Amino acid sequence: MTNIVWHQHPVDQAARAEQKGQNPVLLWFTGLSGAGKSTLAGALERALFEAGFHTYLLDGDNVRHGLCKDLGFTVEDRDENLRRVGEVAKLMVDAGLVVLSAFISPTREERDSIRARFPASQFIEVHVSTPLSVCEQRDPKGLYVKARSGEISNFTGISSPYEAPLAAELTIDTSKGDLATQVRALIDYLTAINVINADKAKALA
Repeated sequence: MTNIVWHQHPVDQAARAEQKGQNPVLLWFTGLSGAGKSTLAGALERALFEAGFHTYLLDGDNVRHGLCKDLGFTVEDRDENLRRVGEVAKLMVDAGLVVLSAFISPTREERDSIRARFPASQFIEVHVSTPLSVCEQRDPKGLYVKARSGEISNFTGISSPYEAPLAAELTIDTSKGDLATQVRALIDYLTAINVINADKAKALA
């Protein structure tokens, strides 16, 4: 691009974060359909919100109602869907928010491309590693049945591969333990890396 220069405004990310009393970060939940990404991200957001944090949850289905409503499910469209989400998440983190994103995001290349947009301390990959067999049993949207019958092509985990993260910051199998314990593991991690300060951590105990 030519003749386009980033304008540095006087209020920056550090000032917005200080005003909110938090360290902005993106938690990227990845895993198969039915793994529990949205449920886990939603429960964590509720806990953070109730403790006074400023948050926003970007969900795979929800963004396709507006931001990405013009996109289909070809490989190219899926890549563009995640590119847009990554850019929106970057703006939200710049606004000082704790952002949670729940997307299958099946390839390491896609996820690494989004990670590269953020400082190392501001991108947390959460692999929701629930086994395929469990995801199929849950099948909350009936998608696995359609995929197995051939009604849906290029379905991640069935006719299209899912590349599990090699070094996710956190790995959670939602078929093991309960939701409260899984959210607690996320909160403990965020506290350990100082995304959540000690005073606010008490409100999450």
